[in-house]
Amino acid sequence: MDRRRFIGGAALAAALPLTGLQGAMAATAAPRRLLPPALNKGDTVGLVSPSGATSERLGLQLAGEAMEALGLKVKTGAHYGARHGHLAGTDAERAGDLNAMFGDRQVKAIVCVRGGSGAARLLPMLDYARIRANPKVLLGYSDITALHCAIQAKTGLVTFHGPIGAGSWPRFNVDQFERLFFNRELMNYQNTTGSDDELVPRKNRTVTLRGGRAQGELIGGNLTVLTALAGSPYLPDFTGKILFLEDVAEAPYRIDRMFSTLKLMGALDRIAGFIFGDCNDCKPGDGYGSLTLDQILDDYILPLGIPAYTGAMIGHIREQFIVPVGGKVEMDADAGTFRLLEPVFQAPAAKG
Repeated sequence: MDRRRFIGGAALAAALPLTGLQGAMAATAAPRRLLPPALNKGDTVGLVSPSGATSERLGLQLAGEAMEALGLKVKTGAHYGARHGHLAGTDAERAGDLNAMFGDRQVKAIVCVRGGSGAARLLPMLDYARIRANPKVLLGYSDITALHCAIQAKTGLVTFHGPIGAGSWPRFNVDQFERLFFNRELMNYQNTTGSDDELVPRKNRTVTLRGGRAQGELIGGNLTVLTALAGSPYLPDFTGKILFLEDVAEAPYRIDRMFSTLKLMGALDRIAGFIFGDCNDCKPGDGYGSLTLDQILDDYILPLGIPAYTGAMIGHIREQFIVPVGGKVEMDADAGTFRLLEPVFQAPAAKG
């Protein structure tokens, strides 16, 4: 599993006073939304490792082969196979690879090899002016949430929460990639239920918390990584956004603590809609008992009075949506779907 445990407690403990954070969120003007150029077959993608090290060389090989099977050429970061403790190289090396890929005119997209932990350590070292001047696709999830949040907050660039290079690439993920990046579809994100030999389908079911529709730009990712940025300048403005979240291997009491952080910092009160993805292995442990995940969502989300649903195909699962962070969508909480309202790529240059 892609994990990033150590960043949570320290960052939360160091958070700014919550009133100061709310003031900072209100006072800092959000950057204008920035779209990356479209991706085409035959383009070069850069493989980078901003977080954890890949334990086996085969993982690096598979990431490259997956990109080539998608019809893309591959360029690897100078340190993408490095190791510094559990990290894929030192902070300077990993940040340097990211900055170099954004500045490389040959590279049209950047794909993260894996998640893990450590991406938040890079945020002060990223060249946001370079990123703003050279917008391009960035793809990854889990710990890569730190990059999605910071790049959105500092540049307004739409990035993409989805499969990592060394992860699984079943037909569903390949189809998502091709439809979104190559065909530039205005995607409709609707779970596939398939056949699971049940009288009533159980696989990939959504549950409506509160019905209705809402429109707004998407923000979110991994719950642990996002809340670990509380009090920092690397969280985007939540006002009017559709918040999507997922997590893995987190006990309910920790999930409750993280939702409490989002509530206390004023983030939940600002959003227009809520989508919860998969929370794999988030069951209560032994002891005196525990809040359930349903109860936690009821406590924090229902009082907001906004459209909300759970069960979206987002998270640490084999088949997952590729979600444009910063893309404008309309969600339908009754149907358990959301759809893109506007393109998330630059319009192609007119032919002279």
